[in-house]
Amino acid sequence: MRKTLGTLALAAIAVGGAYAWQGHAHEHGGGKAAQITGQVVDIACFVGHDSSGEKHAKCAEACARAGNPLAIFDGKQIYLPVSMNHKNPNEKLMSFIEKKVRVTGTVLEKAGLKGIAIEKVEAAQ
Repeated sequence: MRKTLGTLALAAIAVGGAYAWQGHAHEHGGGKAAQITGQVVDIACFVGHDSSGEKHAKCAEACARAGNPLAIFDGKQIYLPVSMNHKNPNEKLMSFIEKKVRVTGTVLEKAGLKGIAIEKVEAAQ
């Protein structure tokens, strides 16, 4: 009997914990809807050794595939892509590496960092 109660208690804790974890969707910060235009850059090379542009595209793609973050540089500010669905934030930018894009989404800021939750990305002139 005691063993059965212990097993039931553990099962209740496990089920309750799983239910609480799944049922508690974390809150996503507010942010502001925005459209930004800029160049998709590989952060490691852009910040580390000032490399960007068409001649750097193959290197930037290799760096992004290796896990380095991509970002959008609008000439003044760097915006990191933010994934609100727990997927790779580089995904939506991969086909635009070192190209000019127009991105629509929600701009988020924290501790001096600007990010954008991308809803739409398209080539820009």
